[in-house]
Amino acid sequence: MTAASILVIEDERIARENLTHVLTGSGYIVTAIASAEEGMRELDKKEFDLVITDLMLPGMDGIQLLEHIRAHHPLTIVIVVTGHATVANAVKAMQKGAHSYIAKPLKLDELRLQVERALEQHALSVEVRRLREIIAQGKRDLPLVGESDAFVQLKKDVRQLAQMNCNVLIQGETGTGKELVAQGIHMLSPRSGERFMAINCGTFTAELMDKELFGHEKEAFTGANRGQKGILEAADGGTVFFDEIGELPLNMQVKLLRVLQERNFLRVGGTKEIPVDIRVIAATNCDLHELVEKGEFRQDLYYRLNVVTLHAPPLREHREDIPILIGHFLEKHRQPGQTINSIDQDTLDILMSYPFPGNVRELENIVQRALALGQGTTFTPELLPAEIAETETKAPLATLEDMEKSYIKKVLASSAGNKTQAARILGIDRVSLWRKIKRYHLE
Repeated sequence: MTAASILVIEDERIARENLTHVLTGSGYIVTAIASAEEGMRELDKKEFDLVITDLMLPGMDGIQLLEHIRAHHPLTIVIVVTGHATVANAVKAMQKGAHSYIAKPLKLDELRLQVERALEQHALSVEVRRLREIIAQGKRDLPLVGESDAFVQLKKDVRQLAQMNCNVLIQGETGTGKELVAQGIHMLSPRSGERFMAINCGTFTAELMDKELFGHEKEAFTGANRGQKGILEAADGGTVFFDEIGELPLNMQVKLLRVLQERNFLRVGGTKEIPVDIRVIAATNCDLHELVEKGEFRQDLYYRLNVVTLHAPPLREHREDIPILIGHFLEKHRQPGQTINSIDQDTLDILMSYPFPGNVRELENIVQRALALGQGTTFTPELLPAEIAETETKAPLATLEDMEKSYIKKVLASSAGNKTQAARILGIDRVSLWRKIKRYHLE
């Protein structure tokens, strides 16, 4: 990792040399000068992570320099140091955007702590800018937000499947973004100019599902004063997404199977077959194969839907995406009057250790809550729900499966994907390794 670069501006030679000595000894790259004007010239030559400046300088003072830095180098963090420690000076410096304010004579422990915190804030600011660029690119590409290995592979699979016309089954826990995966497939497919229609199979009775999917003819039932198209007819040429397909009633499973086989259907109360050209994407948070064995899901429909299976990973399997998701949700949900635009390190640390049983949807709700309750510009720990804030002191231990998956992933990476070598390191045969790779979706 590259050492942080710090610009020290101090007109007193001894104080300047002492600061340089302390900061260099802490592993930082230090440039030390005597005036604000010279400081501006240095900043024009290169970007510094942190500026430590005296408040009272000959010529341009520290406040004027601070204003210049905030206007022209917004990612550079500034710590103000002065022997004139008045409340007015402190307030003015903080109002102009200083990270912190330290009075002379300097206490070395306090200086080191403030520098460490300031550099953490700088790293977060740089990361937020990078993530915003990624998000902006994602908005022009896929509705899937994430840069972890798991999400890079998922987006690769989505792009590949988008060009095919086969049915797709998306498996994943509740809140993992299965509908977004389906939307991504549709957006990049030749059908993208037609409609994407979604239906949640768990929210309708069989009778209502019949009408929603197939529509009805005039006078098909009491109150049907006119005919009505259903979802299938409205989506002709496009994509229909069946969410929670495992909850589709058995009699409706028979009708859906017929549509997939015959590519036509009857409206409720109708006798005329209506041809339809749709792509079907289904999603479930349960084991469909197990439902087939129990007789709760038709085997023939299962095989029709399960041409290709995608796995939407739970958030605990791609925690490295949490910062980019937070940035995305802050951008997505910020309303006029809501001021939070960043997250502090303590809050991020807590969220990175939280198990997220509700997955990405739960994280989105947490961010929306912070936006609604926050008064400042930073997402701080007190804006977290109490049960989440407490996880910092009682973080759950990883499961044996999580530990095994993580270790296998590291071994595969260290062996450059050579499964024979990886199996030898793990002390198992290739067949056992292959089964574990399939089980943990490490293909």
